[in-house]
Amino acid sequence: MLIEDLLAGLPEDRVVRDPDVLRGYAHDEAEWAPWELPAVLVRPHSAEEARTVVRTCLRHRVPVVTRGAGTGLSGGANALAGCVVLSTDRLTAIREINTVERLAVVQPGVVNEDLRAVCAEHGLWYPPDPASSPWSTIGGNVATNAGGVCCVKYGVTRDYVLGMQVVTGTGELVRLGRRTAKGVAGYDLAGLLVGSEGTLGVITEVTVRLRAQRAPERTVAGYFGSTGAAGEAAAAIAAAGVVPSALELVDRHCLAAVDAWKNMGLSADAEVVLLGRTDAPGALGEHEAATMLDCFERAGASWAVQSSDQAEADALFAARRLAYPALERLGPVLTEDVCVPTGAVARMLGRIEAAARRHDTLIANIAHIGDGNLHPLLITPPGDEAARARAQAAFEQIIADALDLGGTVTGEHGVGLLKRSGLDRELGPVVLDMHRAVKQALDPHGILNPGKVFDERNST
Repeated sequence: MLIEDLLAGLPEDRVVRDPDVLRGYAHDEAEWAPWELPAVLVRPHSAEEARTVVRTCLRHRVPVVTRGAGTGLSGGANALAGCVVLSTDRLTAIREINTVERLAVVQPGVVNEDLRAVCAEHGLWYPPDPASSPWSTIGGNVATNAGGVCCVKYGVTRDYVLGMQVVTGTGELVRLGRRTAKGVAGYDLAGLLVGSEGTLGVITEVTVRLRAQRAPERTVAGYFGSTGAAGEAAAAIAAAGVVPSALELVDRHCLAAVDAWKNMGLSADAEVVLLGRTDAPGALGEHEAATMLDCFERAGASWAVQSSDQAEADALFAARRLAYPALERLGPVLTEDVCVPTGAVARMLGRIEAAARRHDTLIANIAHIGDGNLHPLLITPPGDEAARARAQAAFEQIIADALDLGGTVTGEHGVGLLKRSGLDRELGPVVLDMHRAVKQALDPHGILNPGKVFDERNST
């Protein structure tokens, strides 16, 4: 009856039942997160069609799992047996670029990099730039409150979301937020939906804040003998008062994997490469680049230079973005996303190295080191269950270490399925109950992405 009711309210081509297609839409990129086959995939072409899907699921009390491009790394978009997967991949319109108000209105299926390209045509810039920006969508970025390379200076997705159109858990189509530069009318419900991972509503349109296009960046690169030394360099940059437009760490495991895949000739004779950028104009930019270079050298860089070759600098940052898919070719990857205070970065990197030794697990490291958001990547040989068990133990140890240093279990990937136990430890029972109260108010029937994050299936 569910599929018949969906077909009664939607054009037939919106409803997909082919099992091979369903498998492709049943999970995100979190290889270690469980998933099951949904009953059906629905690809609405409008907000009204998305509302029809939710209302139909309400009548049948069937879960709705909303999915963007499937680039998530926590299992937040993974399907449940018998659920409806609602894909936003047909909601791809950029409805407005407003150069006066400096905002854009887009549907959730718009790819991040496509929006940035259109904004650039108008002399504007949308800053949030996750490593998946060539593939990930604005809806998915909003659902996880995605960060990225430049958020050390410019902030994360939540800092740019002004408003949105949402289908609620009761099947209403509503608008939240505003278009104005300021506004404090009522609770910030739009902000609440950012990072909610599809558990509080189905986002069908987003209004985002834009900035003026920025100055060209200067790039500084350095080689270090350890992640700890690179962490000390990052702390020195912060202590010097420089806020870089990017400060990224890539270790030799990542560079080697990218080279083996793309033959980019980037493997360095170093344990760690640190990449810094500044987009400050004129003399200030020169000063910031020189300060970063000095911090690299004082922290023990074996080689450090301000790049004069833009193509070379861009290739280094491209390698940073390609690290995760390159490492996937070596075996199943369990991805961490802890974030610690900047002053604790060096200690946290040391603890990650200790966890790798203690649990005999290969851990590659990439990091938005400038804001303390670290991405240890735990890699196991395919089919090696003992190695998988060791990696899981290392994963839990890294979460415990991050919390011990005053950090959080997730900086930008979201909780999804992989971080639920860590969230319990971070928030505690009273705060978790506050979250569940919000979930109950906005999704009283529990149909929106159940079993994820902190809802009733995560009850203690």
